[in-house]
Order: sequence, then structure tokens, then C-alpha cells
Amino acid sequence: MLMPREFAAAGSHSPSMTLLTAKLELGGAWGGSATEDAATVIERARAACLAGVTLLSDRQPDKLRVDDQSGSNPSIWLHPGAATTGWIMVTVGDRDWCKLAYQFGHELGHVLCNSWAQDAKPRNPCQWIEEALVEAFSLRGLRLLADDWRHTPPFLNDADFAISIERYGARMLDGYRALNPDGASGLRAWFTSHEAFLKENGGVDAASGAVSTMLALLESDAAMITDMGALNRWPERSGVPVHDYLRLWKTSCSQLNAPGRLPARLQKLLAKS
Repeated sequence: MLMPREFAAAGSHSPSMTLLTAKLELGGAWGGSATEDAATVIERARAACLAGVTLLSDRQPDKLRVDDQSGSNPSIWLHPGAATTGWIMVTVGDRDWCKLAYQFGHELGHVLCNSWAQDAKPRNPCQWIEEALVEAFSLRGLRLLADDWRHTPPFLNDADFAISIERYGARMLDGYRALNPDGASGLRAWFTSHEAFLKENGGVDAASGAVSTMLALLESDAAMITDMGALNRWPERSGVPVHDYLRLWKTSCSQLNAPGRLPARLQKLLAKS
């Protein structure tokens, strides 16, 4: 196993550390991929995911560690030590940059939502909202990464790999759209038919029918991604009913001077007619 190595993030000299500038540390095996190459892709993916996003949370890590752990599932490790480190676990093959960017983007979304410290264990009945949001956050990041890769490829003569990134994200989005073809207008009906299940199951599979709607919201207004940084700043986190979750989220947005447009929009979309 490779020993962890640190890679300086662009802008990490800033006196105010943010999720965009937090130092990056890699650990794990990384298969046949050079650790430096994996770090390059992760940095590009981080910049793409956070493009246009104002980072306002008062709970941002000083360091991001990303470990490749074959045989495990992508996750955030809610580790007991290093209280200022957000620890992301991925599982990717040799130079499988599409999967790496996607998995990292999803877990980075959880860090953005303040779900990286030891007390951040997922809780139902509202964990599905965060899962749908971070999945959409990652898919948005893939689209922006593909465009960046096409114009300024990180590796020599590799601009055409942007097509692979686009296709990877498009295939996933097609699957999510099939689960709720009506998009935002169908979110309330989807939620009503799945509400009992979502109260007990908050994973990304359970939340799949909401992903395409969340992506449309995030892509329409980057300020809504800013609002994700106000999530889970209250003791109960996602362990409260939906109407309380959205109310607490709006209050948290006010405390951080975040726009608050995302929780307000979701309130309208999920409101009973």
C-alpha cells in the first residue's frame, strides 16, 4: 500500500481555508494508476464540482484525504481522529478517471453538506434529500469536468477523453430520468408514493427518482449549491420530518447569509396541493 502523499491545492495559500482550497492527501493502493495522476483528476473534479459556488459553511475541513480501497464502497469515513480532515473512500480501477471523478464528486457533495465529521451519521427520514442532492452535484461536476478536459486536458493528447466523461454522466442521468420522467412537476407525486419507504431507507438508490429534479435545480442556479453548505448544522440533522428539515435548513441559510433558494424551492415542490 502506498503511503499517503500530500498535494497542494490551487489557492491553498489563502489565509481562509475552504473546501476548494483544503489540502489534498491521497492514500490507498490506486491499482496501476500513478498517485500523481489520480491527484490531478481529483483536483480537476473538485474545481468542476465547486465552480461558481460560494462556500459559506463554518464547518469546512482543513484537509481532504482520499483513499482508494478496493473491495469497499465509496463513502465518507466518519473517523474518530483528525477532527479537521474530511476522509473520502473511493474504489476505482486502473486509470478509471470517469468513475473516480463521479465517486469523488458524490462524496465531496456530502462534505459540502457538512456530513464528514464523526457525528455526521446519516439519519432518516430525510437522508434521501441529501443523497439526491449530492448525486446531482456529482453529475453537474462531470458535465463541467468534461468541458474543462476538452479545452485544457490534464494529460498529453487526451482531449478526446472528454467524450467518455460526457457519456458516463449521460448514461447515469438517463436512468434517473426514467424513474421520474415528469421532473420537477412530478416530484411531489414521486415523494408521496415513496414516502413510507423513504422514512426507513435514505440511500442514493432510494432517492434515485429525485436526482434528475435536483440536477435541474443545481444547474439552473449555482446559488442553490451554496445553500447545500447550510445543511445539517442543527443537532437532529436529517432525523426530523421533511417540513421541519426544510424549515431548519432555511434558518441555517439565514445564519450563514446563504441565499436560501434551494430549501424554499423544495418546500414548494413537495408541498401538498
